[in-house]
Amino acid sequence: MKNVWKSFKKNPLFLPIICMILVLLINLFKDPGFFSIGVKNGVLYGRLIDVLNRGSEIAILAIGQTLVVAVSAGTDISVGSVMALAACGGCVVLTGYGNTSVTSVIAPIGLGIFVGIIYGGICGCINGAMVAKLKVQPMVATLILYTAARAVGLLLCNNQISYIRYEPYKYLGNFFPGCPIPTPILVTILMIVIAQLVLKKTSLGLYVQSVGINSRASKICGIDSEKICFICYVICGLCAGVAGMIASSRIYSADSNNIGLNYEMDSILAVALGGNSLAGGKFNMAGSIIGAYTIQAITTTLLAMGVSTDQAPVVKAIIVVAIVTIQAPVFRNWLEKRKAEKKLAKEAVA
Repeated sequence: MKNVWKSFKKNPLFLPIICMILVLLINLFKDPGFFSIGVKNGVLYGRLIDVLNRGSEIAILAIGQTLVVAVSAGTDISVGSVMALAACGGCVVLTGYGNTSVTSVIAPIGLGIFVGIIYGGICGCINGAMVAKLKVQPMVATLILYTAARAVGLLLCNNQISYIRYEPYKYLGNFFPGCPIPTPILVTILMIVIAQLVLKKTSLGLYVQSVGINSRASKICGIDSEKICFICYVICGLCAGVAGMIASSRIYSADSNNIGLNYEMDSILAVALGGNSLAGGKFNMAGSIIGAYTIQAITTTLLAMGVSTDQAPVVKAIIVVAIVTIQAPVFRNWLEKRKAEKKLAKEAVA
C-alpha cells in the first residue's frame, strides 16, 4: 500500500486530483449530503451531477485549448466568442434570418448543430492560418475573433436574440427522453474518448509535443510543423463549436452577448490547473479535464456557500492562485528541499 501511495504521488495527476478533492470536501461543512446522488422524475440529480453537467462546456474547451497551448506555447482567447458565433450560426439555420422566436424549426436540428460546429471549425481555420502560416503571436491572432466573433454572431441573428421554443432542441443541453444522465455529460465523454483515440492511435499526439518543444527541429525531422499547428487550432475551434451548441440548447436561444462569456479564461485556467506547462511541449489531457471540473467545483462551492455573484470572482481568483502555487515546480522543489533538510537534520541528531 505504501509503494502504491509513493507511485501515485509521482504521477503528474496527483496534485490536480488532490486539489479537486479538497475543493469538493469543503462542501461537506455546508452540506453533509453534497456527495449524495438521487433520481427524480427519471433523471439523476445532486451536487456532483451539477458539477459534471455545468462543467461540460469548459471541459470540452479544455480539450482544444490543451492542444493549442502544447503546440504553440500560446493560448486561444477567442473560444468564448467562437462559442457565441457558433450558437448564432446554428440557430439561424433552424429559425431563419430575422425570426426572434419560433415554436418549430425550418431545418433538421442535426443540420443546425452541424452548421454551428462548422462555424467553430472555420474560426479555428482563421486562427490556425494566422498563427501557423503568418506567424502571428497566438494571443494577438486570436484577439481578432475574441473581439469580432460576437458581433458577427449578432449580425447573423439580425441584432437580436433568437429563441427556439421547440422541445427537441433542448435535448442537447438538458436530457434526452428516457435517459437519466444529462446530455452534456454524455457529449463530453464522447469528445474525451474521440480526443484520446486520435492522440493515442495516431501520431498526432507525438507530433504536437515535438512541435511544441522545438518546431524547427521537428521540421528538420520531416514533421510539417505548420500543418500540425493549424490542425490543433481547427480542433480547438470545433470544440468551441460543440460547446457553443450545448450552451445554446441549455437556454434554447442564441444569445451572442452572454454565451461563452469569460469561458476563454476558464479554459486556459483548466489547462494550468491540470499541471500543464503554458510554455508548450508535453501535455496531459486528463489533467486539463480535471482542471476544468475543479473550476466548476469552485464555482458550485461558492454558490452553495452563499457568496454573491459580485464577490465570487475575487474568492475564485484567490483559490485558483493558491492551487496554481501548490502545483508550481518552484514551490514543489522548495518543499522537496525542506523535506531533505529535515531528514538530514534528524540523521545528524541520531
